[in-house]
Amino acid sequence: MLRPKIPTMPTPTGLATPPAVVEPTTITPTTAPPPATPPTPVSSRPTVQLTPGTALALVGGGTAVVLVVGAVLVSMLLAVAVTGVSVAICALVIRSLVHADAKRR
Repeated sequence: MLRPKIPTMPTPTGLATPPAVVEPTTITPTTAPPPATPPTPVSSRPTVQLTPGTALALVGGGTAVVLVVGAVLVSMLLAVAVTGVSVAICALVIRSLVHADAKRR
């Protein structure tokens, strides 16, 4: 069986530079007041209100979409079935013609 190959860590090449020395800095506290937070803006967009008429329209639209998609899928299935039957009939006719031709010889 195939076994995974684990990569090995290559050794570093060249000279390694020593790490730089970091000097601490002094922190001076300030007494500045925190920035004031602005009030949240009120949305100027209207909210969506679902009335009974709108709900009925949505249900009707969804039903129409489901019916159309179902009709398309059923018609595609019917097309495949008709094609398969016609290919089978053609195969039977060709086989009988070849068999009848072989009997005559």
